[in-house]
Amino acid sequence: MKTVFVKREKNDVMFNMEFSAEEFENAQIKAYQDNKSKFVVDGFRKGKAPRSIIERKFGEGVFFEDALDELFREHYPKALNELNLEVIDSPRAEFSQLKKGEGFTATITVACFPVVEVKDYKGVKIEKIEREVKEDEVDNEIEQLQKRNARMISVEREAKDGDTVYFDYSGFVGDEQFEGGTAEKQTLKLGSGMFIPGFEEQLIGCKADEDKDVKVTFPEEYHAEDLAGKEAVFHCHIHEVREEELPELNDDFAQDVSEFDTLDELRADTRKKLEDTAEKSCIAQMKDAAVEKVMEANADVEAPVTMVNDEIDRMINEFNQQLMYSGMKLDDYFKYTGSTMQEFREQIRPDAEKSVKTRIVLMGIVEQEKLDCTDEEMNEELELMAKQYNTELDQIKAMLGEENLVYFKKDIQVKKAIDFVYDNCKATKKKASSKKEKKETEEAEEK
Repeated sequence: MKTVFVKREKNDVMFNMEFSAEEFENAQIKAYQDNKSKFVVDGFRKGKAPRSIIERKFGEGVFFEDALDELFREHYPKALNELNLEVIDSPRAEFSQLKKGEGFTATITVACFPVVEVKDYKGVKIEKIEREVKEDEVDNEIEQLQKRNARMISVEREAKDGDTVYFDYSGFVGDEQFEGGTAEKQTLKLGSGMFIPGFEEQLIGCKADEDKDVKVTFPEEYHAEDLAGKEAVFHCHIHEVREEELPELNDDFAQDVSEFDTLDELRADTRKKLEDTAEKSCIAQMKDAAVEKVMEANADVEAPVTMVNDEIDRMINEFNQQLMYSGMKLDDYFKYTGSTMQEFREQIRPDAEKSVKTRIVLMGIVEQEKLDCTDEEMNEELELMAKQYNTELDQIKAMLGEENLVYFKKDIQVKKAIDFVYDNCKATKKKASSKKEKKETEEAEEK
């Protein structure tokens, strides 16, 4: 198959796919093999009639349509890849005359990712963002590390907020014990909010080997409809009360939990990591601000409806995945919020349009600055993904497939465009020590 670019008008691209007589014939042979069992011909058992007999009875072009489908499935994606086209809609095809024993040309017209001339994307002015890591932040990180290395010790006193109790419980609504409300030797940290409201507070003051009846009311929106809004009693038996014993913050602690010999070294490393995180966060915010300025300068860029609807579908699918992780379905969400799918789609449409416009502009910068993505850069990103999924590079490539690898490459190019805008922006540190400096800063930001 030979691919020939014809023309581009706005978002519509036209190209030809030229197939030889041999390619067309081979596709017809496969179509015959795949479909011969569907034909009933007098004098032959079902599926045993020769191709020539079937064509004589049903017409020379009886296998043309299936042959065309086969050729398109195999060669259309290759043509898009060869021409480096990112389509956003289904193609329209026109064919030269189809004849047995001859080749043919398919003229394809398809809507593609918009190519725009991006303006004012170099030298955009943004406010420089910096954040100093304070000492209490370092203290907090060390305290969290201390708590993660705490050990639980049994106490004879009454349970207090923050303690962990080991207990049995059985739940009743009236005189009936309900399903799922019974457990033995469960662990519960008081104050964690893991149980329904009002439960944990009533265990405060209990001691080991004590019994306690906990009376609660299930929330009206409780996931089990047969319990929602109902009063219940949990008969509890406390086996043990434990509290956290924190290790002492000293050099021995540093040696136990890290590769450092002293607490001062551990604190210094903790500060460095916090500073690195803060710097990355500031850079990310400044990149967002720089891209936002570019979008303001290119506000006239239009987002094709097809792309916006596809983005809405993607956002809904992502939102649905998040709901599933929390044990909720999309239908449940609409029920609780009193909304519909159509209302939800319209609610997120502005965000989808903004996302599509931003990608169009950034890909425009990719084209104007020739920001290519090398195989080495692709493999570096794919290696990171492979580590996340604990698999090999080749397996990740196979999982993604050729089409998704193309989109993966474009995502890398988009990141390069963002970096290009940021690297070429002018970040001004805002000052307000005097009226004159304040005025000069504001004037610089307006340019």
